[in-house]
Amino acid sequence: MSALVPLLVIIPLVGAAITLILGRYRRLQIAISVTALTAVTIAAAVLLAQVDSTGNPIVVKVGGWEPPFGIVLVVDRLSAIMVVVSALMLLGVLVFAVGQGLADRDRDTPVSIFHPTYLILSAGLFDAFIAGDLFNMYVGFEMLLAASYVLLTLGGTGARIRAGVTYVVVSLVSSLLFLGAIALIYGATGTVTMALLSDRIRELPLDVQVILCAALLIGFAVKAAIFPLSFWLPDSYPTAPAPVTAVFAGLLTKVGVYAIIRTDKLLFFDVPLTIPLLIVGGLTMLIGILGALAQADVKRLLSFTLVSHIGYMIFGVAIGTELATGATIYYIVHHITVQTALFLVVGLIERVGRSTSITRLGGLLKKAPYVAILFFIGALNLGGIPPFSGFLGKVGLFEAGAESPSPLVYVLIGAGVVTSLLTLYALMRVWNMAFWRPSEDVEGYESPLIESLQESPDAVNGSTTGVGVATRTSVLMVGATTGLIVMTLCLTVFAGPLFELAGRAAGNVATPDSYVDSVFPGGVPSDVSVGGPAGSGGAR
Repeated sequence: MSALVPLLVIIPLVGAAITLILGRYRRLQIAISVTALTAVTIAAAVLLAQVDSTGNPIVVKVGGWEPPFGIVLVVDRLSAIMVVVSALMLLGVLVFAVGQGLADRDRDTPVSIFHPTYLILSAGLFDAFIAGDLFNMYVGFEMLLAASYVLLTLGGTGARIRAGVTYVVVSLVSSLLFLGAIALIYGATGTVTMALLSDRIRELPLDVQVILCAALLIGFAVKAAIFPLSFWLPDSYPTAPAPVTAVFAGLLTKVGVYAIIRTDKLLFFDVPLTIPLLIVGGLTMLIGILGALAQADVKRLLSFTLVSHIGYMIFGVAIGTELATGATIYYIVHHITVQTALFLVVGLIERVGRSTSITRLGGLLKKAPYVAILFFIGALNLGGIPPFSGFLGKVGLFEAGAESPSPLVYVLIGAGVVTSLLTLYALMRVWNMAFWRPSEDVEGYESPLIESLQESPDAVNGSTTGVGVATRTSVLMVGATTGLIVMTLCLTVFAGPLFELAGRAAGNVATPDSYVDSVFPGGVPSDVSVGGPAGSGGAR
């Protein structure tokens, strides 16, 4: 079973190399990309079933080198959940992207570049989730960020280049902060292997632990778009093509949240982080949703709600109990799925209404009723209306918070309720303006005859996909979006088993002994020094 672990990274990397070689053969590229991500999804599901049944992480020592001298890959319940959900999202978005390319005849997205870059981004994501040492996690971050630079600027428009420059600069700064934090940790402990760090960091003075923890958290906070380090996100994501925006919004920020959970629970469990994380989480919620209320563009509005809902996850991390961590894991899965699906729906809205500005949209309920249904379901879910998964995830977080005697936690619960209501208000405003409002009420409305002449030649011919969407929207695009919306409903239908799985994953995270013992079955070595101060670790 352990042989499947490195395949999570190797398969997309090999697929990227092959698709780059086959740049002139579009269908072969598509087949290889879909096959690679399907294989990773199956492998990740098998690994999740294995680690969940045994309760023990699967450890692979790359090249046979024993840690801490060699690279170690670790798959436990948390990392397996993240890989499975990420692979499913990547596969769904890839199908959408293929459909968009076919509809546009690949005018805006060079396929020869898109597929290998997309697979490299996938490999970086998976590597970051299963990395057993901080430097390998950094390598995974850099792989996905390097690929994201290319994907963000596909098409080479002025807006995308400007947004890409901001994104690249911010990403490079956060990477330097992360690398600097790794250097500090290595200098203080002599290792970057997380299982060994779990033992050695506790031997450092508390003030040194706080400095090391803060250095890591700042780097991760930029990547997770936590206030006040979230300023870059609303200007960067909306300019990218719809599939790219969906992947970025759904997955990239969650890598930062995952890294915070992993390092907080495995390395810095003695560092008092509750109050600062609660404050930052509350500000992230409120500032993000207030920014969303001020937006007239649907993409920018969703980008601000993305920032806002990161605050719920930080709230769960701050509480720190096993119940809170389980609810946070469930909420991460919910938000990845719903946010990705909603950005794909917005991609459909843009093609049907030829705009994402609510001041220029109207009458879409009549023009594209199926797209209206998809958006309505996603909006209710993100807004936290019962019985959807957004409501269940928030209730889980609030229930965990209610067990805390801290008044600040109760303030955060109130902020979470307000944020949820304002999220619903912002999304229903989009619904009212874009779907419910008649087209005739839109300023600058043009008659259907003029609109039809402005459409593409295929659209003028009048054929449709059968769901109320013009020919410029392909069946694959609608099908992929529908599939992700159905997945969001499955999170509600199967909420009980999923919460139990998240709770078991939280139990592993809350007690890092099983993680450490899997990497060092004979106990943490007490006489190993791989550089820097020879910090000794007593055998567990």
